[in-house]
Amino acid sequence: MALAAGALLALAPLPRAGAQPSDPNQVYRVPGAAARSTELVASGVDLLERRSGDDLFVLGTDDATRVRGMGFAVDAEERVVAPVSARAAAPDTYYGGYRTVAAQYSHLDAVAAAHPDLASVLTYGSSWLKERGRGGNDLKAICLTRKSEGDCTRAATPKPKFFLISQIHSREISTGEVSYRWIDRLVDAYGTDPTITALLDTTEMWVVPVANPDGVDIVASGGASPILQRKNANDSHRDCGVGRTGVDLNRNAGSHFGESGTSNDPCSDVYLGPSADSEVENSALEALIADLYPDRREDGDATAAPDDTTGMFITLHADAAQVIFPWGHDSTVHTGNDAALRAFGEELGGKLGYRSGQAGEILYDSAGGTEDWVYDKLGVAAYTIEVGDSDDRGCDGFLPPYSCQDEYYWPKLEPALVMAARKAAAPYARP
Repeated sequence: MALAAGALLALAPLPRAGAQPSDPNQVYRVPGAAARSTELVASGVDLLERRSGDDLFVLGTDDATRVRGMGFAVDAEERVVAPVSARAAAPDTYYGGYRTVAAQYSHLDAVAAAHPDLASVLTYGSSWLKERGRGGNDLKAICLTRKSEGDCTRAATPKPKFFLISQIHSREISTGEVSYRWIDRLVDAYGTDPTITALLDTTEMWVVPVANPDGVDIVASGGASPILQRKNANDSHRDCGVGRTGVDLNRNAGSHFGESGTSNDPCSDVYLGPSADSEVENSALEALIADLYPDRREDGDATAAPDDTTGMFITLHADAAQVIFPWGHDSTVHTGNDAALRAFGEELGGKLGYRSGQAGEILYDSAGGTEDWVYDKLGVAAYTIEVGDSDDRGCDGFLPPYSCQDEYYWPKLEPALVMAARKAAAPYARP
């Protein structure tokens, strides 16, 4: 969900319209804009999901010029700059080592082949492009557990389930790398690490490392200068040019669809699509999740799921360095499980060094997100972790150097994911 980085440049004044070529990779700070976030979203600018105090951020010179024309002050911040690498890229990687969709899927198959007692790969649908015969991708998940009869099937079996997804916003490339390492950690540590062994003995661990594969293909097609594609590849509504065409899958889910933080402009980066769950990437993922978890919650924003509900769902985004829980559509409205969701959100935030809260409390309201749908329709505890650099290590933004993945992000995320997975057995249990 958020910013761009790679290398910081000296701050520079906002260029006048026409003074220099448009730069789509320049980030701009909009001071004091949090109170007017709805207005910015409605304008169709690429409002990044990052916040500093009351300041918000937009991406691209054209959008900054538009925001300035709306009466906002705008300051240049930083620019996405691809690193220069002397070594050749490894096969099926880009931008210094980030995995393509093909590499992620090959990894799933290799893990399942090497660990048939622990891992199964499931194809749960097809992407928008593949359904139309225009290339595209399968939609794939992996399930990891010490398998016995009935495990890792599309059924609500007795084992609690921990579900992790990444790259539903395709340009948030750190998130896919975290999922890749999470899969390896689970199978490599089984039998030697007591905590991981106990988790796999008792819990089904589901991972969708690439929830928006067509979008990731667009990102990776830029090679050493990745294209900052956020949405899927659905070009049936309007051709908005490279990087701006498609539907925002994290505004398309059928929970409070069309409310705060969305846009009806097909060229907006928060374009919600023509109807709730219109995008096959979402409808297929939701069908899989609904098969795995029984519905434990009645309708109504304030209705609680029972204390004995099991399951945990986390969607990874970048790069606000936050932990977010429902409701996203309106921060003045709390779920029936608010106390439990808030308490564990604070625990996760403490482990990561991130702020936690509802989206509108720490960022801005946004409806139609995946975590809201999971909690709304099934009652499952659900969170967004915004993978970000809270320590000023030079690893912030959409495009951190690949070295950040092993040196910074994975050591930070691994213990938090273990903590969340252990919570799947009883997320709402009272002490």
